[in-house]
Amino acid sequence: MIYTVTVNPSIDYIVQLEKLTLGEVNRMDYDAKLPGGKGINVSRILKELGQDNVALGFLGGFTGKFVEDALKAKKLKTNFTHIADDTRINVKVKAQDETEINGKGPQVTSEEINAFKKQFDNLTSEDAVILSGSLVPSLGQDFYFDLIKLVRSKGAQFVIDTTGESLMKTLKENPLVVKPNHHELAELFEVKFNGIDDIVTYGKKLLGLGAQHVLISMAGDGGLLITPDEVYYSKAPKGTVINSVGAGDSMIGGFVGTFAATKDPVESFRYGLACGSATAFSEDLADRAKIDEILPAIKIEKYSK
Repeated sequence: MIYTVTVNPSIDYIVQLEKLTLGEVNRMDYDAKLPGGKGINVSRILKELGQDNVALGFLGGFTGKFVEDALKAKKLKTNFTHIADDTRINVKVKAQDETEINGKGPQVTSEEINAFKKQFDNLTSEDAVILSGSLVPSLGQDFYFDLIKLVRSKGAQFVIDTTGESLMKTLKENPLVVKPNHHELAELFEVKFNGIDDIVTYGKKLLGLGAQHVLISMAGDGGLLITPDEVYYSKAPKGTVINSVGAGDSMIGGFVGTFAATKDPVESFRYGLACGSATAFSEDLADRAKIDEILPAIKIEKYSK
């Protein structure tokens, strides 16, 4: 089983109007309320690929009920830990400029944390846990790392979507895949890249530090997969970018879902790129039809200097 973890989900309240004038009454042209959270995005992509998964995290109050009901309406499997405090609301205003007002998130008690962690007691080496998104402030900065140790103690695989020092700290636990973009990779090692050869060199350092596979997104220049045996490259498929939200989550969902089914990192890379691009070319997260449309455009080749 694949489990996704979203510890700080949200209602994303999207408001659209032609012009926002501060200090005055504004009337919206369009609004929508959507379940938000990076792990939830991954779960949605996994479902599009037909990969069984369960969404975990913390939900509370009437806002949490909205998120849970919305996910059930999409026929996603969930097993959220219910908490006393309310799940947050993120407001996204789309006017002449885009403005976001994100909630901090609820208070989570030690009893609620313990109830959440009990869900991992029966993990096995056949399972994988994907950790994505911001932490609830009351959890503390080590929450993910404590959870990773728990996951690894059961022999299960894990993936964490993070960058910087937080990413470096996880490598010794051997994540299934890490996914920095080329800018994040350069910042990680405090260097400047002069081309793809440099990106490959430093991507391999992540393997040496413990990652099992390294995915590197290079935006319009395509993507790289670095494995212990080979380096693979793919150009970016052509299309009009409509939506950047969830593209990275989609890439992780495509890679991990396909790897769970095939254990083939190259095919997983292909689906990861297709899912990420399909979301970028869609109004919302990609659906299976859009993923299948993009797949033939993904051409993987071995990279050589």
